[in-house]
Amino acid sequence: MKLAIFAALVSAAAAFTAPQAVKQSTALNADAGRREFFGTAAAAAIGAFGVAAPASAVVDYEALAYLGGSNVVDLNNANVRVYLKMPGMYPTVAGKIVSNGPYASVADVYKIKGLTEAEKEVLKKYESRFAAFTPSPDYVIDRINNGLYR
Repeated sequence: MKLAIFAALVSAAAAFTAPQAVKQSTALNADAGRREFFGTAAAAAIGAFGVAAPASAVVDYEALAYLGGSNVVDLNNANVRVYLKMPGMYPTVAGKIVSNGPYASVADVYKIKGLTEAEKEVLKKYESRFAAFTPSPDYVIDRINNGLYR
């Protein structure tokens, strides 16, 4: 696709240039013509690709696996539905976790106001499966409601 666009650009630009005098080609000046052609082609390629630099956007979140695709769950970015995999967590404890973040460490989850002793025991049961990464705006917004309905 990029090659087709590049070819269209080159042919469109060539249509607006003035015709030049045709040189006679002989064996003596064939090397000079080839050198000139490749020099011009290299300059055009550098100009075309140098202008259109690739985007440097973040394509994937580095901790994407911790949003529900592995045994470890990111407390700061994972959606409430991830806790369905952990019996006893969803909906009560999971709702409290996603509603009271962000957490600097996994231990901060025990500081949630209103946690009962039974809920703290459930948290302790799954504590080894928790991680606290830096909150990402792309995922924090959907922690409570990600729009998935039955």
